[in-house]
Amino acid sequence: MSLNPRIIDWRGKRVWIIGASSGIGAALAAAMGRRGARLAVSARREESLRDISASETLVMPLDVTRMESLTRVRDELLNRWGGIDMVVYCAGVYTPMRSWELDLPTVRQGLDTNLQGAYNVLDAVLPLYLQQAGGAFCLIASVAGYTGLPKALAYGPGKAALINLAQILYTDLSAQGIDVYLVNPGFVETRLTEQNDFKMPALISAQQAATEILKGLGQGRFEIHFPKRFTYWMKLLGCLPDSLRFPLLKRVVGS
Repeated sequence: MSLNPRIIDWRGKRVWIIGASSGIGAALAAAMGRRGARLAVSARREESLRDISASETLVMPLDVTRMESLTRVRDELLNRWGGIDMVVYCAGVYTPMRSWELDLPTVRQGLDTNLQGAYNVLDAVLPLYLQQAGGAFCLIASVAGYTGLPKALAYGPGKAALINLAQILYTDLSAQGIDVYLVNPGFVETRLTEQNDFKMPALISAQQAATEILKGLGQGRFEIHFPKRFTYWMKLLGCLPDSLRFPLLKRVVGS
């Protein structure tokens, strides 16, 4: 059952991808551009954005933790496009961290980007969607938000909150013509996962991730998760009683 409209024809769709300088965001921008979408790409690293962007793509650097930065780009897009059809929130930072390695500045940076930044985007764009009676949010979270995982002390809680936020937004906004899509990838080859010193099951490329996201959007799914040979196991792990889940996790990490 489709919980959202099926997006199959991207020609002329006005899509703003935030967090598009590398990884999934960059791959998704390239894939949508090939399908005819009108694209604006944002991230803090302007040089990286220009390196990967097609000539017709609008390059608009910003910092998601600064509201004035977001509203400036939003207003420029409205002047150029007259509206926005979809915002993809792909901005994210990740630092592997165990509990005894707690570093508050790093945790705050992660939450500011991975979670608070999403709220900043909502504050900047939601009034526009309500005014134009339509639009779409696509939030890129992670299977790290399904259950508490080792080394995800600074990352997992923010992604869990982002999953919860997407569920709330769908419940509140679907009746008003505003679509909400939630993306929960497994392990994807990016500059973030390069930091991991453990084997990553079912690792896929950023281009494969982009293909899966477009497939899910084309099916009108609310939650788009992949690769399923891994994500279904993660969903099952999150459903297990604590007495089973904790011992399993300890066996995986060896402590």
